[in-house]
Amino acid sequence: MFVERLWRSVKYEEVYLHAYDTVSAAKAGLDRYFRFYNSRRPHSSLDRKTSDQFNFEALPLPMAA
Repeated sequence: MFVERLWRSVKYEEVYLHAYDTVSAAKAGLDRYFRFYNSRRPHSSLDRKTSDQFNFEALPLPMAA
């Protein structure tokens, strides 16, 4: 289910909006989109947090020696 939602977001928010002329342009566009998707786009399934916030807040802090 997650992959289906992700792919739908990628298609409608990036791929369909840009007419890529080359593979390198597509790679650059998708790289830009996934950086946005993970670091700036809030997700309703994550309580309006970004993917980065959700994943990195869940990590335990390392103990000092």
